[in-house]
Amino acid sequence: MTSDNSKAVAASFRDPSGTVFKKNNQYFRQINLIYKKDYDFLQSSGLFAELVGKKYLVDHKEIDNKNSGPKSYKIIKPEQISFISYPYEWCFSQLKDAALLTLEIQSTAMKFGMSLKDASAYNIQFVNSKPILIDTLSFEKYRESKPWIAYRQFCQHFLAPLALMTCVDLRFGTLSQIYLDGLPLDLTAKLLPVKARFSLGLGSHIFLHAKSQLSHAADGERIAKVKIGKNQLLGIIDSLKSTVGGLKLPKQLTTWGDYYNKTNYSSAGLKTKEEIIDSWITKIQPETLWDAGANDSHFGRLGSKKKIQTVASDIDPIAVEHAYLRAKSDADEFLLPLILDLTNPSPAIGWENRERDSFWVRAKFDLTLCLAFIHHLAITNNLPLNKIAELFANQTKYLIIEFVPKNDSNTKRLLANRQDIFPDYNQKMFELIFSQYFKIKKTSAIAGSKRTLYLMERKNR
Repeated sequence: MTSDNSKAVAASFRDPSGTVFKKNNQYFRQINLIYKKDYDFLQSSGLFAELVGKKYLVDHKEIDNKNSGPKSYKIIKPEQISFISYPYEWCFSQLKDAALLTLEIQSTAMKFGMSLKDASAYNIQFVNSKPILIDTLSFEKYRESKPWIAYRQFCQHFLAPLALMTCVDLRFGTLSQIYLDGLPLDLTAKLLPVKARFSLGLGSHIFLHAKSQLSHAADGERIAKVKIGKNQLLGIIDSLKSTVGGLKLPKQLTTWGDYYNKTNYSSAGLKTKEEIIDSWITKIQPETLWDAGANDSHFGRLGSKKKIQTVASDIDPIAVEHAYLRAKSDADEFLLPLILDLTNPSPAIGWENRERDSFWVRAKFDLTLCLAFIHHLAITNNLPLNKIAELFANQTKYLIIEFVPKNDSNTKRLLANRQDIFPDYNQKMFELIFSQYFKIKKTSAIAGSKRTLYLMERKNR
């Protein structure tokens, strides 16, 4: 690997074909000599140009590698991704779209004499509201009569969680946070209802696959000798496409899935709120924005429409689903909706807890929106105001936050069935505590409501 001030990315150590490293806040990839033949064939076959042209694979530039080590063949600089997200942060349709892209790439690769050697969901990211493969080293020459080596991984990373989300509960999508290499197929088979065995095409890809894994777990030599013709392999890929394509979002109500149909704002109040926030975003001109507790990112879109890279997070999978489908429909190139519990966000996981960064490591923003959310943090989750202020001060330079008082109808609803143990939750204390971390630049009452918007700038600490 190159020296200077470069630093290897912890997530890339498992692949002997190359290493991702970071230098001057930019990502690069070293291609090792062991991958030379496959990389050259990827280029000469036309597959690379085909996939990049269709925006299925990130483009890259080859750069000078004279300072690289003896194992290095090439150094490439791929297109930079503005925000790295993980499968357990995606909604149903994001995971489904990522799965279908992976299968389409495999089909395309076979036409050019190549095949995906892995099918990890972590190799997919979202750019311009669309999935894209970021691992240029995922390809190998297709070997006649050999099974698809990535079949098991595809089923574990994509098909298993999608099946559980369809047939059991949407929240099973977050289970991949526990299983770094995808959901075990035997566990998935046990969790799925019996009727799933005979419908949706899951019988062979989940149930029989799981049974085969258990039966031949110690019989690797026999499995390695299995021969599958090219047409048969293409049939398996087509079957997977049909199975994944047939999985539908279940009709499942969630707490905040239709929030803006039940909001207590008047139409005039909502319009006033939009105008205030829009004007403040224009004044700040941030490059990055986080819409925390975004619901369907009604307000986050005020940023993405201005070509601001916007991450919109919410705990509700249906709300995030709505945000993603809206972004796809509008061809919103700057909005990334994610599922996130702010009180228990994505941790650092994997080897040495460093393979996948925590949300807080990834989440540094110029501007954060915290709208109609602080009462849920403070009252529903018993979080002191100083903890909330400190968290936002660690993650953002500017903060647009909406204070929702106790006499607001939604706050009253939160307190209806519990004791009010929040004497410090009032507007005066809110301003006092947040002023320890931020300068309050502007305030504005929201017409037709008891709520107040604040524009704050982090103090130098």
